[in-house]
This record gives sequence, structure tokens and C-alpha cells, in this order.
Amino acid sequence: MSISSHTRRMLPWIVLGIVVLALNLRAPIIAPTAILPRIQEGTGFSSAGLGLLTGLPVFLFALATPVAGRFITRLGAEATVLACLSGVLAGTVLRSAGPPWLVLVGTGIIGLAITLGNIVVPVIIRREVPWEQVSMVTGLYSAMMNIGSMATLIGTGPLAAALGWRWALATWGVLALIGLGFWIVLIRFRVRREGAAVRGAEEASEASSGPEASSEPEAEQPWSQAPAAFRGIIALLVVTFSGQSIAYYVTTTWLPSYLADTIGLASASAGATASLFQISALLGAFGVPLLAAQSKAWTPVAIVALLWLSLPVGLLLAPGAYGLWAITGGIAQGGGFTAIFSIIARTAGSDAQTASASARVQGGGYLAATLAPPFAGWLNTATSGWTAPLLLVFAATASFAITGLLAARRAGRFRRGGAGAREILDADD
Repeated sequence: MSISSHTRRMLPWIVLGIVVLALNLRAPIIAPTAILPRIQEGTGFSSAGLGLLTGLPVFLFALATPVAGRFITRLGAEATVLACLSGVLAGTVLRSAGPPWLVLVGTGIIGLAITLGNIVVPVIIRREVPWEQVSMVTGLYSAMMNIGSMATLIGTGPLAAALGWRWALATWGVLALIGLGFWIVLIRFRVRREGAAVRGAEEASEASSGPEASSEPEAEQPWSQAPAAFRGIIALLVVTFSGQSIAYYVTTTWLPSYLADTIGLASASAGATASLFQISALLGAFGVPLLAAQSKAWTPVAIVALLWLSLPVGLLLAPGAYGLWAITGGIAQGGGFTAIFSIIARTAGSDAQTASASARVQGGGYLAATLAPPFAGWLNTATSGWTAPLLLVFAATASFAITGLLAARRAGRFRRGGAGAREILDADD
């Protein structure tokens, strides 16, 4: 797909829009985790109710992704972005202002809204970004989600101490309000510029060749018309992202408990070590695009897979080096996300195919993410130890390695079909 001069001029603003959107796609979920005791005191929630504040959005990611894909296909990417940010803002307000049942309703609205954002970002990247920059922009998107998460983890506690837990959660709605305002201005500006460009092109075409020379717009290729090779890549990525999600959410949920039980760390030290797992994702998010620019298509995935495997293997065989394994696992989780969604954006043949592929991959991955942490907790209780949960993480990272490498190698040889196809992607043989 050739990138027009108008699109090139708009690209920095679109990337900035992706950044603002990404800040809103994890922060609203992470914010309550920093002040759960205060929320419990203010609402009377049981432990299960508190778990819904983080578990319900992830469950909705899995449940609502097919609907989100169809929403994007019918209404377009821009309308979906506005719906996402509006939903995050509305859900944040409801979660902060109402009685316990409304807190859960607001949490559910946030989950549904973020589901739209999860699916629409790969569509925007695929449509707007030159293919050689897809990995870098996807890495930036992944990094900004982690930065948003870290900002809320650091800031929510002090805000709650100063303003109370309701205002602390409500404050992060400012991010959604900023994003909504930015995207409204960006869309209006783009509509005006594109309208002027289209009118100018039509007048020039009619003057040179007559009305019959004008061309029809490229048809959207639905999922049903996707090449079999592309569907095969997506099937592999469903398993790859499921492995990524299991490893990420099990580690995020249980690493502090593992460190307390196995190493004997105090709560503060265990939390600080677990935060390394989140912060190190930034290295992976930006490292994968840099590797992709200098190597064959499968090389970044292979390195990420080795780093992922080092986490459970290291904690099993050398638990004393827990800080190192938290860092290598963190790099892997940031790099794995970037690698997976870069492959989708670079191989899909249309916005509709991108939305459908992203929905399938994320639906499977987030369903696994919903089920895996409770299962890991059950394994810990049933076996009175952490070996079985770590073996679960090992199995997940091994599946990431196998299917991720197969998908990356196939993507490296894949020629995207249909109108507007790009060149062969970095053939690796």
C-alpha cells in the first residue's frame, strides 16, 4: 500500500493519538490494585468482589472481542476510538461515584470500552503506518500501556491518602478526557483535509481523462476472503498469545506471593521485585522493533521466547536470582506483545481482516488469562508449593516459543494478497 503525502503529514499526529489511547487501555484496570484495602473498607466488598475489580475487565476482553471486531468493521476505526474513550470516561465516573453495585457496573463498562481499544489499535497501525515502521509503532503502543500502568500504581496510593479512594480513581478519568478531546480534533482536521484532497484529485482526473477515468475505492476484504496462509498464521498466534497471557497474568498475580513464601521477602520487597517485571517490559517493547530492523523475521521472536522460558526455569532452578528472572521475564512480556501484534498488522490485507484477526487472537488469549491465575492458585494450594504453578508458566512459555516461531517464519514469507498488497515481508530463507 503506498503512503500518500497527506498520510505522511498526518502520521506523527496519528502516532500521538495512539500514545494517548494506549495510556487509557490498562491504567483504569491497574489503578484499583494499589488501594484495594481502602476500596474494601469503603464498599464492604468481599475478597471475591475485590477480585472482580481486576478480573471482570479481563474476562470481558475475552467475551466481547468478537462483538468489538464487528463494531469496528461496521462503524470504522475512528468511531470505535471515540466509543472506547467515552466508555472509559463514563465507567471511571460511575466506578468512583456510586454504591458497590455501581462500582462493578462502572468496572464492566471500562472492560467493554477497553476491549474496543484493544482491537482498534492494530487496525489503525495497519492502515496508517508504513510497514517498515509497524514494529516500532506497535512497540511504542505496548510501552505506553505499561507506562500508564506504572503511573497509576505509583500515583493512586498518594492520591487516595490525600483525596480518598473515590477521587483517586476518578482522577485518572482525566487521561480519557484528554484522549477524547485529542481524537475529536484529530478526526475533524483529518476529515477536512481528506475532503479537500479528494475534491482536488477528482477535479484533476476529470480535467485530464474525463469522468470515466476515476477509479473505484479499494474494496474491503472481509475475513471470509482472507488467504489460507494468513488464517494459518492467525491460528498460530492465538496459541502464542494465549501462552503470553497465561505467563503474564499468572506472574503478575502470584510472583509477590512466590517471593514471600519461597525467598522469605517482606511484602514491600516482594512488591518492588514484582514491579521490575512490569518496568522491564519497556525494554522488550522497544527492543523487538530494533531487532526486527536488523535481523530476519523470526529472530526477535526466538530471543523473546528464550527470555520467557528463563523466567520459570530460573525460578525453579536458581530462585536466589529472582531479580534477574523478573527482569528477563519482563523484557519478554513487553517484546512478546509487540512481536505478536506486529505480525498481525503486517500481514492482514484490510481493516476488516485486521479487526477479525486481532479479535480472534485476543479472544483466545484473554480467555486463557481469565482462567490461568485461579488455576495456578489452586495448584499452589493442592500441592502446597510453587513448583506446579511454575510448571504451568513453563508450559505457557514453551507454547509461545513453538507457535510464535512458526508464525514468524510463515509471516516472513507471506505475500499479502488483494488490492493494495505490500511487498514480500523480509523473506527469511
